[in-house]
Order: sequence, then structure tokens, then C-alpha cells
Amino acid sequence: MSASIALRSRTARIIFLFPLLSLFLTGCGFNNIPTYEEQAKAKWSDVLNQYQRRTDLIPNLVETVKGFAQQERSVLEAVTVARAQATSIKVDASTVSDPETFKKFQDAQAQLSGSLGRLLAISENYPDLKSNQNFLALQAQLEGTENRITVARHDYIEAVRQYNTELKTFPGRIWAMIFYTSNKPMEEFTIADSARTAPQVKF
Repeated sequence: MSASIALRSRTARIIFLFPLLSLFLTGCGFNNIPTYEEQAKAKWSDVLNQYQRRTDLIPNLVETVKGFAQQERSVLEAVTVARAQATSIKVDASTVSDPETFKKFQDAQAQLSGSLGRLLAISENYPDLKSNQNFLALQAQLEGTENRITVARHDYIEAVRQYNTELKTFPGRIWAMIFYTSNKPMEEFTIADSARTAPQVKF
């Protein structure tokens, strides 16, 4: 009888202590690593969505410019090639912890940004192109997309900084060594500030 009472008493203590233990772990940042990881991955998805939006705009932009400036063949081809290179790199959630693939991705996007900047610059030499309604609409969409890319990339960098810091500092480092051993630091954008600048879109 006493053994049964002792067992029930021990069970009651475990049931009582479990919520307290869970609260203690939460308060000590036990859930920070997976929480920050998911936040960073969500911001990465936002970055990819905005880059995809830009990629989708390029064919129409190239065709519109071609209609007014066919002689700018080298510039048009450079944009087309840069777009093809950027889209050939397969990226997903794992890319953020793969330095080699991440660098290839950001280098390709920087190359595409440069080519787009040169494409937009030639419009200054073609008044008919500058006044074309389709071209103006595409310019406006591209400008908005470049701004969204800048914001999405900034938000991603901040989320990654928070996640990486958690992996390196106490108590996150302890949780990482014990429970989250497969978690790796995520990559940040390291391209030059000049390459991050959105192409100048003039009306």
C-alpha cells in the first residue's frame, strides 16, 4: 500500500515539475535556435521571391528595348546571359548554410544587377524608348522590385545575424552543442555595397 502511495506521489511530482522544467528551458532560450532558424529561412524565401519577380520582368524589358535599340545587341545579350546564369543556380532552404552555392548565387545576382543597370542606361540615348508606355511601366515595376529586394535582403541579414549570434553565445552555444548539433551558421550577403545598389531608374 505504501509503495503504491509512494509511486503516486512520485508521479504527481513529475507531472508538477514537467511544466516548470518546460518553462525553465523556454526561459533559458532553449527554443531560440529553432525559432531564429525558421525566421531566417522565412526571410530567405522572401529574398528568393523578390529575385524571382525581377527575373520574370527581364524578358519583357529586353524585348521592349530591342524594339527601339536593336543595335545595342551586346547589352541585350549580356542581360539575357546574366539572367540565364542566375536562374541556372538551384537554391533552396539549404543554400543558406552552403557557402559555395550561396556565393555563386549572390555573384550571379550581382552580375545580373550590373547588366540591368547598363540596359537601363542606354535608354537615355533613345527618346522614343524613354517615352514608350510599356517601357515606362516595366521601369516602374523594376524599380519597385529592386527596392523590395533591398528590403528583403536587409531583413534576411538581420535574421541571420540573430541566428548566428545565438549559436555562438551563451546559453545558445550550450543548447547547440547538446541538442542542435546539426545546426550550422548561415551565410550573409558579402557583395560590395556598389553591387547592392539598385539600378538607377529615371523617368
